[in-house]
Amino acid sequence: MTEADDRSRLPIPDRPYAGDLPIDARDPSAKFPPIAPLRPPQGAPNVLVILLDDVGFAASSAFGGPCATPTAERLAGNGLKFTRFHTTALCAPTRQALLTGRNHHSAGMGALTEVATAAPGYTSVRPNTCAPLARILTLNGYSTAQFGKCHEVPVWQTSPMGPFDAWPSHGGGFEHFYGFLGGETNQYYPALYDGTTPVEPPRTPEQGYHFTEDMTDRAIGWIRQQKALMPDKPFFVYFAPGATHAPHHVPKEWADRYHGRFDDGWDALRERIFARQKELGVIPADAELTPRHPDIPAWDEMPEALRPILARQMEVYAGFLEHTDHHVGRLIDALEGLGVLDDTLVFYIVGDNGASAEGTVNGSFNEYFSLNGAAHLETPEFMAAHIDEFGTPAAYNHYAVGWAHALDTPYQWTKMVASHWGGTRNGMIVHWPERTGGGTGLRSQFHHVIDIAPTVLEAAGIPQPTHVDGVEQRPIEGVSMLDSVGDAGAPERHHTQYFEIAGNRGIYHDGWTAVTRHTIPWLWNAQPPALDDDVWELYSPDDWTQARDLAAERPDKLAALQALFLAEARRYNVLPIDDRRLERFLPEIAGRPVLIRGRSQLLFSGMGRLTENALLNVKNTTHAVTAELVIPEGGANGVIVAQGGAFGGWSLYLVDGAPRYCYNLFGLRRTKVAGSAAIPPGRHQVRMEFAYDGGGLAKGGDVRLFVDGAQVGEGRLEATQPMVFSMDETADVGRDTGSQVSDDYAAESSEFTGTIEWVQIDIGDAAEDLDHLISPEERLRVAMARS
Repeated sequence: MTEADDRSRLPIPDRPYAGDLPIDARDPSAKFPPIAPLRPPQGAPNVLVILLDDVGFAASSAFGGPCATPTAERLAGNGLKFTRFHTTALCAPTRQALLTGRNHHSAGMGALTEVATAAPGYTSVRPNTCAPLARILTLNGYSTAQFGKCHEVPVWQTSPMGPFDAWPSHGGGFEHFYGFLGGETNQYYPALYDGTTPVEPPRTPEQGYHFTEDMTDRAIGWIRQQKALMPDKPFFVYFAPGATHAPHHVPKEWADRYHGRFDDGWDALRERIFARQKELGVIPADAELTPRHPDIPAWDEMPEALRPILARQMEVYAGFLEHTDHHVGRLIDALEGLGVLDDTLVFYIVGDNGASAEGTVNGSFNEYFSLNGAAHLETPEFMAAHIDEFGTPAAYNHYAVGWAHALDTPYQWTKMVASHWGGTRNGMIVHWPERTGGGTGLRSQFHHVIDIAPTVLEAAGIPQPTHVDGVEQRPIEGVSMLDSVGDAGAPERHHTQYFEIAGNRGIYHDGWTAVTRHTIPWLWNAQPPALDDDVWELYSPDDWTQARDLAAERPDKLAALQALFLAEARRYNVLPIDDRRLERFLPEIAGRPVLIRGRSQLLFSGMGRLTENALLNVKNTTHAVTAELVIPEGGANGVIVAQGGAFGGWSLYLVDGAPRYCYNLFGLRRTKVAGSAAIPPGRHQVRMEFAYDGGGLAKGGDVRLFVDGAQVGEGRLEATQPMVFSMDETADVGRDTGSQVSDDYAAESSEFTGTIEWVQIDIGDAAEDLDHLISPEERLRVAMARS
């Protein structure tokens, strides 16, 4: 391969030998050029993209925030701070845009994968006309790896059988992946993949395990090996922690560093941040602090008994962000130790959207309460009783809306509100001394996350390809940032940018913004207004914070920008704007595929890492779980099948040889139904039947246990979880991975010690019309017929 090879069509076509091949290798004419390994153009740098999760503009100390981020400050001290860098206001859309260089709707990710629809901009399927940056770099000779979060896989493709078209280390273009799929993970019990292979964490929380540390260890190890074996080959590493997305999990000593610092509340914190931002110059001296909206309560309006809990929520979050930045620092130290830091183009993107207001106005000890519409169960008394457990493996915590708003200072609103800078403006640091000459400072040019990919390609001397894997490519929609990297006074290149998430929408054009806030993130049950009833606001180029609405004064300018938004929306597949909420969770309405169909599902021993989209939904319905077991001499123990974890789920298992069923309601109450005696050696059938009360969501029902058709136990559930058990913990046959559904066993003792021939789940009518005991052959035939 030579520099003259055409890199616009990838893979680069192999050149056939042009001469006549001699018969004998000893012939003097049998001279051939040496095999040239694929390499990028001379001078292409290493590239490290760091993307934190749910960090608002004002959280990091590098941008005036209260959370110590010495690594961000260190990189900025020898690099550049971009103060007008933007994201999409939501995680999966931002990540798809970052990795493709196209707007999120162009790349099919107009919303989260969990609410994908059949509309072109919302399918969650990346078009093959939008090849990811990692694929382009791999085909140009880069070593590529991703560590951490991946939320770009369509939900019907997340099972262990794939397909792997959107997984990082297959269709996503990376050669290596270590991390998790989905929007969030339990930092102590992550559901991990090495490539496409499910793996378990190397240690337990009791042994000091935390995912951010683990993924950093893996990233350092990969880079060291890459430089040891291929020192002449640059790398592209995408480092995307699950932090600081909820749950806010961090060792207690990190949270305790902030003890007492937030006792005066979020309004006072906002004022302090605003003053510090002006000192640092990350906002202009004449910038205005936008007022707090009435939907966000003032600190003084919060119940006095709740305030210590609220303060602890923020202490935990601050420790979480500092802990994350610390491990980013370990990665930077490793690059420095290898002598490659100055030749590495580092993007430190401090957040994929604004700070998250999904924690409700009171915050949460276990966010699955609010995700299931049961936030009323988390009373101040309940949270006060658990205040010392926030941030620990016993919690699945999130902070209150007021803290999110403060961490988006000086802007309006928060994550998901794509109309305003509070949802879309994030701090970003570029460190590349070999290009900047060690120059430092601020950059105020307008840029967007879609500008990262073209910047990397220009820095590497690689053209934007016209064809990848035989498919003609849609042009990259971002612009390179290298001009602004090299010159603080460089003219703007990114002139126009639309924003849209869940109907919250706006348009930027040459400094002007026209925006409308359509929905509020934490008011999930509120009916959004008609799109035509939305009230638009207008802000001028000299209004840095969107503080002075000029809509009434300049209706002509507002109308022009509204028309521009509509034109951009048509161009980039934003239409039709979709503000539906509950309807989009239903695949049959949304129009997305469903992996599991019918009313019966057959599982086999060893199956695991099954997300809720890979298992029949047993919520809000009558259902049964039947297992064919072979009990050895001496009896058996362990989990037959379990779904969920410590914060919600169910498990069917044996204790001292006897069957037992546990239903875990939010980690708040574990209801157990036990069999009367141990199951003797031999082949047997264990069955759990749940008769749902009906009459709406989250109702209770009666539980009965059977062995070989004879009832051996019964009990009652007074309530159930209606929407979700877990977004990160999965279902497993023969063990309970992650955190445990039941406290009757630990992870190391959950493995079933007999033989599981099969497990069948039946829902609705299927759970009622089968005999208690049928042959495995007949059950397989029925299951296949129903599927």
